[in-house]
Amino acid sequence: MTTPQKSRLGPLSYLIFSSRWLQLPLYLGLIAAQAIYVVQFVRELWHLVDTTLLGHVVEGAGAESAETTIMLTVLGLIDVVMISNLLVMVIVGGYETFVSRLKLEGHPDQPEWLSHVNATVLKVKLAMAIIGISSIHLLATFIKADTLNAETIKWQVLLHLAFVVSALALAFIDRIMQPGEKAGAH
Repeated sequence: MTTPQKSRLGPLSYLIFSSRWLQLPLYLGLIAAQAIYVVQFVRELWHLVDTTLLGHVVEGAGAESAETTIMLTVLGLIDVVMISNLLVMVIVGGYETFVSRLKLEGHPDQPEWLSHVNATVLKVKLAMAIIGISSIHLLATFIKADTLNAETIKWQVLLHLAFVVSALALAFIDRIMQPGEKAGAH
């Protein structure tokens, strides 16, 4: 088995190819955002424990039942986790696709989806994650629908539907661009 030789890049080609490393600070910034979401999760979890187990009443909670408060707080926790998952997909998948290989082959914790990720697959996965996040927000909206005006609810539903249509369009475009691949290969 022969090893591939490194091709010699000209100065302009080297500069252009090396420019991908300018994305590194962006991914590091997303890691910092992930840490902020961890702090937000802990704060929301503490709020849930404080209001349910310790019985402290939150100012302004007024007419909401304990069950509604718990449900909305849990939905908030799920929302934070889903956004965090989205960040992981962008950080890991984007870095692997656009900057450099992570060399995780054979590592027991390598995400299954990373072995076949490319820009198109990443876009479809991101669109699906955004739909999940939007669904959580829409569910929270329906839970507190009696406190919102109909116009707000209408726009949230329309925005959610726009996300769904966009994801379907991305998946359809992916399907027609790669007609030889089997359904479910992603």
